[in-house]
Amino acid sequence: MTGPAPDHEPPTRRRDAPAGAPHRPDAASAPDGEPRAVFAHSGTGSSTTPVSTAPGDRADPDAAATDPSSVPPRLPDWASLSPARRVIPSWTDPTVRRASDAIGGPLGRHAVVGRNRFLTPLRVCLLLAVLALIAGWLAKSPCIQQGPDGAGGFVLDQGGQRPWITGCYNDVVPLFGSHQLDVGSLPYATSWIDNGQVRYMEYPVVTGYWMWLMAQLSHGYQAVVESSGFLPVPLDVAAYFTIGAVALGLLYLWAVASTARIARRRIWDTAIMCASPLLVVHAFTNWDLLAIALTAAAMLAWSRDRAVLAGVLIGLGTAAKLYPVLLLGPLLVLCLRSGHLPRWARAAGAAAVVWLAVNLPVMLLHPQGWYEFIRLNSQRPAEYDSWYFIFQSLSGSTVFNAAPGESSPGLLNALSLGLFLVACAAIGWLALSARRRPRFAQLAFLVVAAFLLTNKVWSPQYSLWLLPLVVLALPRWRPVLLWQLSEVVVWYLLMLSFAGVDEKGLPIHPFLAAAIVRDVLLVTLVVLVLRDILRPSGDLVRMAGDDDPSGGVLDGAADRVVLPSLPALWRRRRTGNLPGPGPTSEPAGPARPSRPHR
Repeated sequence: MTGPAPDHEPPTRRRDAPAGAPHRPDAASAPDGEPRAVFAHSGTGSSTTPVSTAPGDRADPDAAATDPSSVPPRLPDWASLSPARRVIPSWTDPTVRRASDAIGGPLGRHAVVGRNRFLTPLRVCLLLAVLALIAGWLAKSPCIQQGPDGAGGFVLDQGGQRPWITGCYNDVVPLFGSHQLDVGSLPYATSWIDNGQVRYMEYPVVTGYWMWLMAQLSHGYQAVVESSGFLPVPLDVAAYFTIGAVALGLLYLWAVASTARIARRRIWDTAIMCASPLLVVHAFTNWDLLAIALTAAAMLAWSRDRAVLAGVLIGLGTAAKLYPVLLLGPLLVLCLRSGHLPRWARAAGAAAVVWLAVNLPVMLLHPQGWYEFIRLNSQRPAEYDSWYFIFQSLSGSTVFNAAPGESSPGLLNALSLGLFLVACAAIGWLALSARRRPRFAQLAFLVVAAFLLTNKVWSPQYSLWLLPLVVLALPRWRPVLLWQLSEVVVWYLLMLSFAGVDEKGLPIHPFLAAAIVRDVLLVTLVVLVLRDILRPSGDLVRMAGDDDPSGGVLDGAADRVVLPSLPALWRRRRTGNLPGPGPTSEPAGPARPSRPHR
């Protein structure tokens, strides 16, 4: 998972910078503006000659260090990776630069980059993620505190509004008993009565059986510690939560490793999803890290031009949580634009086959249990975090409630779906009409963000879905960190509103205000991504020399289908002339030689 040792890094593929892209003298300059020594290599790789770059030089000597014909597959142990091969965040991001003052300031101009065999960027990011996950477990640990039951045993201590006051609430602990996982019941085959309604496991199949597997592991652990005679015996629900947290943590490390490998020379951007306040708060609120790991792995597979494997992982992810299937939309329009629809068909076909293979046995054996996910989501009212709930709370309207005699809120369902489809259509048009083809990660982020903003259900932990996507789509620390902090505030204000004013809690209005701010900050991220699509010369990823690191076969491919933009259509309406898409003002660079299908 950690990849090759740093001194065995393969040469990074480099494409011509797009026409009109600004020269980046800071990419090869130390923070103080003094020249930085890099190394130009002979074609045979037998010698290295230090050269100097000064800020503003148009003839960048780093070009020699990144030209595929001149970069040897192995650099000497004493040679430093040039900024063209690894972006230095403390040089290029103002937030990171200021934060680096706490550890001595930005990287020095004479520092050797990429030669540490142990503390590689990936391992540092994994370590940060481990620390955040540990903090996440500690944040939820008050909800697995135990107290005496009065009969010599122990029970879960939920007194004093503990889940709300501490913010430790999570779905994992209460569902262990309510869904009969504590007695080993099989999901989808087991039902129970809740408020007069027959209920089944309401999660998609992969998540449901994952929960059951964690319960079986916790039962096995309990049996081992009880038979040992000396190991402490925790409550079964505490063992279940902790074992599940360890498993989810390992899955998230997989997601981090996958994202880091996609990021290429901007590998340090992965720290955004590792040193994450959002991760600390919601890593173990539910089981979403399972789908997140599968989604990140699917994007890595696609970036490696392995369409079938990407489809398999998307199918598994969709069987765990609905949102991974949304990736197929951006891939469809990008493959249409680049003429690679057969690759998309292979991925979509593999996803459909895997999803059906996982779901069909449950559909046939336990149809009512399988349908519970659809039934419950169609009948759910507006979730607290959604703008529909905010609107109803502030206006006093009941327009989004289910009609009398109806079990489902028909208007709310239709409006939510309609707004999302409109957003997808707009994103698709943008992908086909932008002067330069957007990156896969940018469109994936836009689609998932649109899903959250328009959906009637925005459970707080759903925001975790965006973490790997925002790393690849918008690697800017300040706006992303502000959005994550707003998510933390939203969560704790929601918890305090559940506690109630009489129990040292808060009224709901502070939560509503925080949710509005959170929505505005997420919309700001969307606008920033749109700006990078419309003005790709300002896209940090493309500034580093890549076209589409997550694009796989799309990376550097020529366009085949380009639609006129909305301004062009407006001019056509006014003049009556048909505008063609015309040549792209910022081409992606020369198309790659065709490769055999895998």
